[in-house]
Amino acid sequence: MRQNEKPISRTVLFYIAMFCLCGLGLMWVLKRGAQLESHPINTPVASVLEVKSVGITSALEANLRQPLGLLLLQLLVVLAATRGVGALFRKWKQPLVIGEMVAGIMLGPSLLGWLFPGITKAVFPDASLETLSMMSQLGVILFMFSVGAELEINHLKRWAKTSLVISHAGIAIPFVLGSALALVLYRPLAPPSASFVVFALFMGVGMSFTAFPVLARIIEERGLGNTPLGNTAITCAAIEDVTAWSLLALIITIAKSASPASILIAVVLTLLFAGAMLYLVKPSLARLLAHSETEPFREHRALGICLFLVLGAAFCTQAIGIYVLFGAFLAGAILPRDPRLITLVKEKLATLSSNLLLPLFFAFTGLRTQVGLLGDVTAWGYTLAIIGTAIAGKLGGCYIAARWSGMTRLDAFTVGSLMNTRGLVELIVLNIGYDLGVFSPSIFAMLVLMALATTLMTSPLLSLTERWRR
Repeated sequence: MRQNEKPISRTVLFYIAMFCLCGLGLMWVLKRGAQLESHPINTPVASVLEVKSVGITSALEANLRQPLGLLLLQLLVVLAATRGVGALFRKWKQPLVIGEMVAGIMLGPSLLGWLFPGITKAVFPDASLETLSMMSQLGVILFMFSVGAELEINHLKRWAKTSLVISHAGIAIPFVLGSALALVLYRPLAPPSASFVVFALFMGVGMSFTAFPVLARIIEERGLGNTPLGNTAITCAAIEDVTAWSLLALIITIAKSASPASILIAVVLTLLFAGAMLYLVKPSLARLLAHSETEPFREHRALGICLFLVLGAAFCTQAIGIYVLFGAFLAGAILPRDPRLITLVKEKLATLSSNLLLPLFFAFTGLRTQVGLLGDVTAWGYTLAIIGTAIAGKLGGCYIAARWSGMTRLDAFTVGSLMNTRGLVELIVLNIGYDLGVFSPSIFAMLVLMALATTLMTSPLLSLTERWRR
């Protein structure tokens, strides 16, 4: 023990001497450097005195008002709300996305802004919404990429005949009904800048989407995976996704373009982009991601290629003017169907998107949703008409097509109930219409309630169908 005491004391003495010498050296440098200044600078001292005079609370508040501090606060609030409400809805046997949608609406003027407007303005000031929007859009881009990557091409080939009829009936019938409903809603609810043609087309396409990821999770939770009924529903949703997004891209082109010539140019550029992705990028992508049986799967390299692919495709479609999500979806659809690659996309990109960025999208949508605008009987009558039209078009249209294809009544009703699920995908479409000035705040709130209602009713309808079967 005594032999070890000397090295310890020497170490302590060296430690103290080092800091003393370094401190003296630093003081000499600062003193000599102060003589180099042409005039004294008192700004640091003044700022320190100012902070002292203002107080610690005000200083902390000033730090939180910085863009980064405010963004971190928004992330904490949004994640806490979406996870808490989502867990509550999971206990009620509802998909997690339902709770996240409800939490987003609760954070907006419909609840928190109504009860505590000061808190809403402090946490979500108008100046910060642009940053929130950009981050949420990035989350939606990664989400659509994962949706495209999860498309089962084998299902499309195997169950194509029946599914093609059902899926296209689930687009055509609600599209026509939604466009017809625009005849009633255009004058009282459409913004002055929206033409009837664009408003009617967006009303139609807004009724036509099915939330493919939510549907897939419900099928898995219900034990319908790898069954003829589950495979048919999955294939219907996949075909409908491809068709509906292509249709939406065309409608966005019409909404943005001022002349038939510009519409034609955008359509031609879109076809060229799709052809390049399918016949040039896809084979090259397969070679870049190819590996032998003995070569280990390089996750970092594959992840880098996927990120470059989805961001590049989104950039191209943004430049064309058909919205970034079409490019992100197509980028995911052309990925090689390597199980390790698809798992990597789900575990890395989809997990980041669903756990961090997509809750921001729900919050941003909730901040836009003003249920308080529906303050009279007429407005709620319009809302019920929209919800009824959406259910009749999607559930009813798919039911009729499934029955015509030879399904039993219960199977047809199950497929129709699943296809009636709109979820997150519907919110994406509605936000596109809102950004383009097609939807006013009042009809945007009505359509958000429609998306929420049609998604909420899916699980109870499936439980009712199971009871009928027994």
